[in-house]
Amino acid sequence: MNDQQQQQQPKTKMSTIYLNQNAGGSWSEFFGDIYSGIAVGIGHPKWIVEKAIDQGVKAITSLTGMASSSSSADSSSNNSSIDNGKLDGSLKVIGVGYGRTGTYSLALALDELGFPTLHTQHLYENQKIFTHFVDNIFYKSIQQDEVITPDMYTPDFDLLLDGGFTATMDLPFALYYTQIHEIYPDCKFILTVRENSEVWFRSWDVLTKSITQPAQYGSFFFTHVNRLNYYMRWLFSIVNSDKTYLNAPFPLPPQNKARSISSYEAHNQKVRNSIPSSHLLEYNVREGWEPLCSFLEIPEANCPSTHGIPFPKSNSARAVTW
Repeated sequence: MNDQQQQQQPKTKMSTIYLNQNAGGSWSEFFGDIYSGIAVGIGHPKWIVEKAIDQGVKAITSLTGMASSSSSADSSSNNSSIDNGKLDGSLKVIGVGYGRTGTYSLALALDELGFPTLHTQHLYENQKIFTHFVDNIFYKSIQQDEVITPDMYTPDFDLLLDGGFTATMDLPFALYYTQIHEIYPDCKFILTVRENSEVWFRSWDVLTKSITQPAQYGSFFFTHVNRLNYYMRWLFSIVNSDKTYLNAPFPLPPQNKARSISSYEAHNQKVRNSIPSSHLLEYNVREGWEPLCSFLEIPEANCPSTHGIPFPKSNSARAVTW
């Protein structure tokens, strides 16, 4: 896409930045990974702390009779774009790539294409869904000191539909592709990948380091942050194939490079082996709109690239707005 095409503003409702997919080089991408990893990592607990404070203020004002009669809008950017309820009652698109593979950019793109998408960045903003995972998987794993893996428990995916979502991106949902394929046989799956495993781990490692410390200190004071701590411990146990993270004292052990890469590669191969090729797209977000529109059967006339709308590139709405 040329500069003139990029002048047309996208209609997506999430805050983001859009970049020419052909722009940038290896060094800019390297530092971009570091910046976005830190920003996204800090953004998780920061949002939760701000939310907890806001809820506390509202509770106090309510007790003193000063609460406004009008209900506040949900701050989740995803929910603001949802107005069709369950739509036709089935999940349409599931991102099955590990985190740090362009999943947030793809979530923005799917929103643009008309698929309301829940990304892990907004998981804890949707309390019914997050609580379901915390109570039945994350915290329960910690209590039992045993990782509850996807083959041991099937989440209630109807909660996604109840929330108005027809698509998901990133972990933890990326792990449940087998169950989702069985329940929603027409659902399509997108496996996002990086250039190679080393590139992926570099980005993943930066994110985990940036999120661990805020969660460590914030969990002592805020219940919401502690719930994020449960998720983080479970997730690290999954990715590193090591239950030590479940109950290890802070500071948590660093990511095990060999195990993480092995987990990443094994997951990708299992997806390729499990999902029929007709329902699976292996995809790098640098490829832009065309393969995505083709896979999702979006008519060429309706594909954003036809109208000069650049593909979104962002790792978190929060990362570019605070």
